[in-house]
Amino acid sequence: MDARLAQKAAAVLKAAAHPIRLQIIEALANEEELCVNKIMERIGCPQAVVSQQLAILRDKNILECRREGTNVFYRIKNKNVIHLLHCVYNHCEP
Repeated sequence: MDARLAQKAAAVLKAAAHPIRLQIIEALANEEELCVNKIMERIGCPQAVVSQQLAILRDKNILECRREGTNVFYRIKNKNVIHLLHCVYNHCEP
């Protein structure tokens, strides 16, 4: 593996490595897309916290979004992230 690929992989793993961000990814894993309010409902966090975490995931190209009126809808950009995280979850289960 070359250094550039290793850095990109580490950035994705680092971006996902937060409990709230993992919950956001899981909420979106089973949906085509969700608006911020629905994500807030699913994970039980306030809007400011969710928005901050969504920005991090977007910045690392894990999520993408679209605007429809006043709503912003988020979706997972590359479904391979879900597969990767499910491997990690399986490793963590007793």
